[in-house]
Amino acid sequence: MLQKEGISVEGLHSKSWDEFALPDAPHMDLVITVCDNAAGEVCPYWPGQPATAHWGYADPSEGDGSQDEKRIAFLKTLHMIRRRLEVFTSLPAASLEKLAIEKTARGLASE
Repeated sequence: MLQKEGISVEGLHSKSWDEFALPDAPHMDLVITVCDNAAGEVCPYWPGQPATAHWGYADPSEGDGSQDEKRIAFLKTLHMIRRRLEVFTSLPAASLEKLAIEKTARGLASE
């Protein structure tokens, strides 16, 4: 789906939370969780205490729909995430201070 939509997946892979606690882990200013299932889970300690937000989306792979219906659900979810990211990345730099980042990212969850 990502490749079909022109998004490179080169070098990407699923990661354990633990990978982000390693000494050579990248610094993160913001962590956004996206799975509705993750909203009720206890998140791990994030090194550097980045701002956090949750953008809940239903898991498009769940349910009894046909493969075509699931593909459409994935595409809709991708477009919703893309739209929120476009809004977020178009904000003025002053809006991206740590507390403002967190508040803004959390606020976008309701859009």
